Amino acid sequence: MKKIILILFLMILLTNSSVQALSWAYPFVVWSGNVYEVTDEEVIDSLIGKRIGEVKTKPNDMTGDFYGNASNLFPRGTEYFEISGISTDTTIAVKEEKGKWVKAVYVKKAPFHWMNLLTNPFPYLILILIVLFIGLLKMKKNSKK
Repeated sequence: MKKIILILFLMILLTNSSVQALSWAYPFVVWSGNVYEVTDEEVIDSLIGKRIGEVKTKPNDMTGDFYGNASNLFPRGTEYFEISGISTDTTIAVKEEKGKWVKAVYVKKAPFHWMNLLTNPFPYLILILIVLFIGLLKMKKNSKK
């Protein structure tokens, strides 16, 4: 009897697989460290400004983590554009596959992810150069003593 219970218990453990999937609150794109919610509102061709970027990464469907210019709706390579007369701080246009543009509205700053250091190292490079410059000044000052 104990063997049967043990076998049944092991079968339940081995066959009971859990499925995990993330449900997104809204479709989004990330550009320049900002999260924009993609709306259904179309942007007319005459309002489309210059190209400002594109989707480069996809978020992790299990954890929700993302970095860089990401989107949970659009494939890699989907382009972002300015909308004439509107600041990119509030709204951008996203090119759909059908050759139409949809409006994406600013929601929040994107959360920090360590991969952002690799995708946008410029601010950190400046910080490193400043630290090196201060270190060289201190070494020069100490060598004069």
